[in-house]
Amino acid sequence: MVSSAGGALLIETARASGLTGALSTALDRWRRPRAAHQPGKVLLDLAVALGLGGDCLADVSVLRAQPALFGPVASDPTVSRLVDALAADAPAALAAIRSARAAARSRVWAHRRPVDRGRPVVVDVDATIVISHSEKEQAAPTFKRTFGFHPLFAFLDHGPDGTGEPLAGVLRRGSATANTAADHITVLDLALAQLPEPDRSRVLVRADSGGGTKAFLHHITRLGLQYSVGFHVFDPVEHVLDMLPATAWTPAYDVDGQPRDGAQVAELTGLVAAAMTAAGWPAGMRLIARRERPHPGAQLRITDRDGWRLTVFATNTERGQLPDLEVRHRLRARAEDRIRALKDSGLRNLPLHDFTQNQVWLETVLLAADLLAWTQHLAFPGHPARRWEPKRLRLRLLTVAGRVVRTGRRNILQLPRGWPWTDLVCRAHARLTALP
Repeated sequence: MVSSAGGALLIETARASGLTGALSTALDRWRRPRAAHQPGKVLLDLAVALGLGGDCLADVSVLRAQPALFGPVASDPTVSRLVDALAADAPAALAAIRSARAAARSRVWAHRRPVDRGRPVVVDVDATIVISHSEKEQAAPTFKRTFGFHPLFAFLDHGPDGTGEPLAGVLRRGSATANTAADHITVLDLALAQLPEPDRSRVLVRADSGGGTKAFLHHITRLGLQYSVGFHVFDPVEHVLDMLPATAWTPAYDVDGQPRDGAQVAELTGLVAAAMTAAGWPAGMRLIARRERPHPGAQLRITDRDGWRLTVFATNTERGQLPDLEVRHRLRARAEDRIRALKDSGLRNLPLHDFTQNQVWLETVLLAADLLAWTQHLAFPGHPARRWEPKRLRLRLLTVAGRVVRTGRRNILQLPRGWPWTDLVCRAHARLTALP
């Protein structure tokens, strides 16, 4: 009997994506003489454990207890020694893991593209707080008056066809600011390296106001990419907002393309272009403002005017209706859903003490999130399960019980007939095994 029969989908996805072989090759230099377990297999087992809901190194024991399904799994001391070895050579180890992820991503996209070739590849950049309950290395007070870390991530958009897979993540101390341009540039460059090469020139970068810095926007412009980032309301933008006539505002849309009551948009570019260029902002930058009536109970900010909640974003997209560009920018909030999914897959806390150890842990969390996203993308096309968050995916599919029966020199995984999603699991497994 096995209690995580749906985990076979993650194993099959690792095979179909080439991740199993890519990790083995990339991490072979850290294999000890006469070692029984390959480092790539050990790290993959840890990622599968996180995909199944684990949140510490010891949770790999769930796989070890089911060898008929997951094969030989390293002991807890072996897993810990590997993490220590990778952390001791963190820059090379992280680069090796990222190269394996990039190779597997290219193969997954070759099987089934998540982005139409005629549309830009939308990359969302966002940060989050990871609480620390002990004094781990580089844990520090955060701007939210908590204590821990402040990692920064880049995700593929999780739209109707997108996977939401995490492209890159950078672990930062808790006191790191939200608008550090160097960190945004680093995570964007790492994200671009994860994309198949033909797609790297068709990227739209979205971010909140933390990404609205001169250095970051200049970097995006030099790369020839598009951006849509939040912009702080300050002079001369604040002065222009006060001068806008009522006729400058047009109705904003909701995500279905219908006018949204109590929300309007206006373009500020012509009124502030000269001042923005003189202040050192990149050429071709457009500023678009949005105002809406806040929901009941919401408090207005100091930059709000006459009962309107005001926000501004910058973009270098030359064409498109203002309401469409505003909706496109607002959909960057889907990145927060992806962060929540990461926290359900091992990012809830960073379990190790050393900063480099937690860097390896963070990369393993991204590996687990990749496995989940690729499994849904390849195994459930056209089914709502493709967009289920990890909690629902585990509850219905991954943790279903089963029985491994050996007959005719083959192992057969039997699932309960009365389980409502047995057919879905079986069809998904057949679809994955059919991939070369």
